[in-house]
Amino acid sequence: MRKLNIILLALTVIASCKVVSQREENAAGPVSETVSQPLGFCPDSLRCVEGQVRNGQFFSTLLGSLGMSAQDAYNLTHATSDVFDVKTLRVGNSYQAYYSASDSLEYLVYDRDRTSRVVFSCRMPYDAWVYEKPVTIEDRYADVTINTSLWVDMREAGVSPELIISLSDIYAWTVDFFGLQKGDRFRVLYEEKMCDGEVVAVDTVRYAIFSRDGQDLPSIMFNQKDGGNIYWNEKGESMRKAFLKAPLKFSRISSGFSYARRHPVTRRVQPHTGVDYAAPKGTPVMTIGDGVVTSMKYEGAGGNTIRIRHNSVYSTAYLHLSGYAKGLKTGQRVRQGQVIGYVGSTGRSTGPHLDFRVWKNGSPINPLKMQSPPAEPIKEEHMSDFKATYAECQVLIDTIQASSVASKLFELL
Repeated sequence: MRKLNIILLALTVIASCKVVSQREENAAGPVSETVSQPLGFCPDSLRCVEGQVRNGQFFSTLLGSLGMSAQDAYNLTHATSDVFDVKTLRVGNSYQAYYSASDSLEYLVYDRDRTSRVVFSCRMPYDAWVYEKPVTIEDRYADVTINTSLWVDMREAGVSPELIISLSDIYAWTVDFFGLQKGDRFRVLYEEKMCDGEVVAVDTVRYAIFSRDGQDLPSIMFNQKDGGNIYWNEKGESMRKAFLKAPLKFSRISSGFSYARRHPVTRRVQPHTGVDYAAPKGTPVMTIGDGVVTSMKYEGAGGNTIRIRHNSVYSTAYLHLSGYAKGLKTGQRVRQGQVIGYVGSTGRSTGPHLDFRVWKNGSPINPLKMQSPPAEPIKEEHMSDFKATYAECQVLIDTIQASSVASKLFELL
């Protein structure tokens, strides 16, 4: 983890979200070419017109609006089809059109995403190429205590909300992200990908600590290079469990497990042996564990329902779906975290939500109280290297926190 370099830099870091070090991930070619002609042509003598792809606009109509004839637009599209698929043109994406002194369209630069552009040469012989923007990777440290919500508190601490996605994946088996409490705390060493001064991705979480009521739950990244789990607790036990805590992300529990709930539609008191997660229609629903799809059909009051058998003990069901994942079939084996359907309001329902149910040995159990065994621990031959990595992470976080405290004391003097 570049221990010595990072620790030395950490001594100067005082903010709640801190850049520890920076390095470049890629470049768009040799230095001289990148500086003089990063797009592959010289725009200095050309007139530039900027715009965005409009609603209902196709690549051919975009080229037409920029001055190309229908035949030339067709020829350009055909000649560059191996570089750019016209079906991937996205409404709202920006472009820059470059014209010669005679108002002839010379080049079109389309911003494909936040890190790359497609450059089209609009004069014969037609051509196209992809320009990858320089991307840097920055080592960062975040220290966030929950006061209102994880999302709000991370934004106020200057941390990219994309870190929430990574944390929810790592702690999905041990922390209920729907039940975070005031005072809960996350400390994280992670990497951010930066392009044009903006965060484009939270790339890697190397070390994290979730704290509640004086107890710490560390998560250490250590890759055994066996294609399996890479996050472990301080004992070398996998952060993965046999089952996820929840089958979808960032929703709220609208109704819990009960044998005496008044149904919102029929108004009759009847058992509700599941948990309702309120979420927008179309929200992806994941299977909480590996298993086999035993049924996927419309089940009356339950609407579109998927049933999965995980092993000889556990089975689950996902009700009121708006639809099923493309290609999913009865009898198919699915993997933990795989999207199997989408939140809906089919069947007897007052609004979009997922009714999630779990059975153990044929009897319904409360999904929120289900205990899940861990996956295989770190192999014995890797344990010494793992412990060394864990120790380095501890030293680094302690150094950063000590630096922060020293800086605050200095400000008070």
